[in-house]
Amino acid sequence: MLSYILPFLALILVVVFIHEYGHYYFAKRFGVGITDFSIGFGKELFGWNDKSGTRWKICMIPLGGYVKFFGDRNVYSQADNEKIIKEYSKEDQDKLFVLKPLYQRALIVFGGPLANFLLAILIFFSVYTFSGKDFTPAVINEVQKNSPAMAAGLKNKDIIVSIDGNKVKSIMEVSKFIMMSTDEIISFTVSRYDQDLIFRVKPNLVEGEDNLGNKITKRMVGIKLGAYNNEVKHVKLGPAKALFYAVNEVYYVSISSLKYIGNMITGSGDSSQLGGPIRIAKISGQVAEFGILPFISLMAYISISLGLINLFPIPMLDGGHLMFYSIEKILGRPLSQKVQEGFFRIGMFLLLSLMFFTTFNDIKDLGLF
Repeated sequence: MLSYILPFLALILVVVFIHEYGHYYFAKRFGVGITDFSIGFGKELFGWNDKSGTRWKICMIPLGGYVKFFGDRNVYSQADNEKIIKEYSKEDQDKLFVLKPLYQRALIVFGGPLANFLLAILIFFSVYTFSGKDFTPAVINEVQKNSPAMAAGLKNKDIIVSIDGNKVKSIMEVSKFIMMSTDEIISFTVSRYDQDLIFRVKPNLVEGEDNLGNKITKRMVGIKLGAYNNEVKHVKLGPAKALFYAVNEVYYVSISSLKYIGNMITGSGDSSQLGGPIRIAKISGQVAEFGILPFISLMAYISISLGLINLFPIPMLDGGHLMFYSIEKILGRPLSQKVQEGFFRIGMFLLLSLMFFTTFNDIKDLGLF
């Protein structure tokens, strides 16, 4: 159990700290007063005060964090600015978040997700620079009998060029593109005798296990791969190429995640793969056993997920705040506090429902149901 808990805490502490520091950075840049920078919720375990009066602290429940602004007001659009002005001196008014220009408030809110994406880019950049990236071309060594691949027309010695429009630059990407595909039919472009041919493959959905032993629904097409000319090509990249591929990986994961969530909303996606803190803790411990490189790569993917989820237009999340700011920009004034509170309750219901659903999946994954 400890082997799961410690990696999970390390992962969450880093990803949450980076997220909250994104808010903190822009808030300090625009002169907003900050009273608390907290990692976790509930009772404070330990902390310290910096020179500006901000309390930096670690709290008991490590499932998130927050930055508390001077004046202890939320980051929604405020409709009672005149009342606020009367409560504070001119010096204190300059430190209030709610009195800052709209673009500054939006940047402060967007800073959290932005920091998560930048963390992921930095991790991938470091991996590609110091460890390298695989560029081994993927060749089909075997097409299994009566498989979807055979039915579609794929053959031995076909070189896989792209999957669903995503260029396959290495043998490692084939399984990733197949698993991340959200369409019922997967489009394969292969090179055969120096000609590019397109085949449409309908994968079989098979209950199985991933490399860590976790139960998943696999999309199987029935091919076995090998390296082109049996040569493995693993290359350390220069800064420009490493940055390009790092940004591209973050973009691909973000778009694929949005498609996956969209399919779940429409009922065509597999919601059983959606997990919460328990599953993340389990996978963190399993991946940590393989070494630091897989672990920090997992951290990058978790950071992308946190940044992406926080941009959803749901009140209580950063995206919800940005939604209110967009409305304020369009209308020229903020929505009334009563209307915003109504949206806030809807957001609370949606988040609690999501937490319940992911926790149910986590417990089911542990075999308790």
